[in-house]
Amino acid sequence: MNVFPSTFLWGGATSSAQFEGGYNLHGRGLSHLDFIDFVPKDERPDGRMTMEITQERLENARKDDGAMNFPYRRGSEFVSHYKEDIALLAEMGFKTFRMSISWTRLFPTGKEERPNPEGIQFYHDVFAECHKYGIEPLVTMIHYEVPIALTDEYNGWESPELIDLFVKFSRTLIDEYKDEVTYWITFNEINMALCSPYVGGGSLVYRSKKDRLSLAHQIMHHQFLASAKTIAYAHDVAPQCKIGCMIARLECYPYTCKPTDVAATLLEDQLNLNPYDVMARGAYSKRVLRYFNEAGIDIDFVDGYEDILRSSTVDFLAFSYYMTYVVSGDEDKRENPGDLIKNLRNPHIKTNDWGWGIDPEGLRITLNRIYDRYQMPIFIVENGLGAADTLESDGTVHDAYRIDYLREHIRAMREAVADGVDLMGYTTWGCIDLPSASLAEMVKRYGFVYVDADDYGNGTYDRYRKDSFYWYKKVIASNGEDLD
Repeated sequence: MNVFPSTFLWGGATSSAQFEGGYNLHGRGLSHLDFIDFVPKDERPDGRMTMEITQERLENARKDDGAMNFPYRRGSEFVSHYKEDIALLAEMGFKTFRMSISWTRLFPTGKEERPNPEGIQFYHDVFAECHKYGIEPLVTMIHYEVPIALTDEYNGWESPELIDLFVKFSRTLIDEYKDEVTYWITFNEINMALCSPYVGGGSLVYRSKKDRLSLAHQIMHHQFLASAKTIAYAHDVAPQCKIGCMIARLECYPYTCKPTDVAATLLEDQLNLNPYDVMARGAYSKRVLRYFNEAGIDIDFVDGYEDILRSSTVDFLAFSYYMTYVVSGDEDKRENPGDLIKNLRNPHIKTNDWGWGIDPEGLRITLNRIYDRYQMPIFIVENGLGAADTLESDGTVHDAYRIDYLREHIRAMREAVADGVDLMGYTTWGCIDLPSASLAEMVKRYGFVYVDADDYGNGTYDRYRKDSFYWYKKVIASNGEDLD
C-alpha cells in the first residue's frame, strides 16, 4: 500500500543565482555571487576553493575586462526559457516547483525605497505560468544572494543593518505574491555561513574584526531575526501562507562506539539543528549557548532578540540532504563542530565522483530524528546526485546512476512516512541542469533535463530530456509507488 498522502508535493528545486541568468536584464543589480569566478579543477587545492573569497580574488573580479568566467551570471538562462522550462516540469507532472527570488532583481542595491517594477512583473509572469499547469510555487526568499552593494557598505549579514533591509524585501514579496504563493522559506540553508561566510552571508572574513567562526554565528543571528520579523508580518497579513525554515542537514554517526566519539557526534547534531531550535522553538538551546562561551564565539546579540525569536516561529521544517558524515572526538581526527564540509570518511558507504557519501538509510534516520524532536511537518527541499552526464548524438542522456540514487532515497522516505513522519513533499535539486553551488561548474549535473552548456558558457542552452525525466514522471504519476 502506498504511504505517501494524496497531497504530497513532488517536484524539483532551483535557485535564482544559479538558474536565472539575465544578470543585466530587468534592471537587476549585481549580487555577491556574481563575483564568484569559475576555478578549473586542476587549480583547486581543495573543494572549498569556489566558496573561499580572498581580497585578491574579489578585487580581480571587480577589475575584470571580460576575460574572467562568472557562471552564475549566465545560470541556465531561465529568464529567457521560463515558459519552456515550466512546461517541461508540467510534463513530468510536478506538483510544486521550488525557486527563489533574486533580491537584486527587485532591489538592485538593497537600499532602494521601492522595488523595480520589471523585476516584480517577471516573477508574476513566472508564477502565472506555474499556475497555468497546476504547479504550486515553493519560494525561497533568499538563496544566498546578497546585493554586492550591501557587502561593500556593511560587510553583508555581519551588520544588523541588513535585518530591516531584508524585511523591506520580504514584506514586498508577501504583499506582491501572497495570492500566488502559499509555501515560503525565508533563507536557504541558513547554516551555510558556517561553511562560507561569503556565500552564506555576503561577508568577507578579512574585513571582519571577528574570527571566522564568530562571524559565521553573527551572520546567522541576524538572519534568525530577519526571518522572525518576516514570519510575524506574513502571519499577520497573509495567514493562508505557510512559512518554513531550512538547513543543510548533516546526519552524523560516531566514528567508533567510544563515548568521546558519541559525545562529539551529539554536539555536532545539536549545532546542526540549532537553527531549528531558534526558528521553530523560538530560542537558542542552553547547550549551544554553553558551546558559544566555551569556544570563545563572540556574538553581538541584538537588543530584545529573545522576544522577537519567541514570538514568531515557523510553520514547517525544510532541509537539504546529500550525505552523512562520521565524527571523532580524538584530537588527531577532530574537526570544527557545525562545519558543513568534513574530511573523515565512513568506510561503510559509497561515494560519488565528488567524494560525497551516498547514504539513503541516513535519510530515513534523519527524518525520524527530526520529527521525533520537533513534531512538525517536514519538507525535503533538496536531494540528488551530481554527476557528469553525456549528451548522445541522438539527443538522449542515459543516467541510470541518477535513477538508482533517487530510487533508494525515495524508498527511505517511504519507510520514514510509514514510521509516522509527517512529510509534506520532496523537491530534487537542480531539476533542470544548472551550475553547482559548491564549485560553480556545469559539469556536475543534477537535473532530469540536460542543458547544452559547459563550464565556460559554450553551447546552445537547448534542453534535452534525460532517461531520469521519464522515470520521475512515472514516480509522480504513481505518487511514489512505482519506482522501477
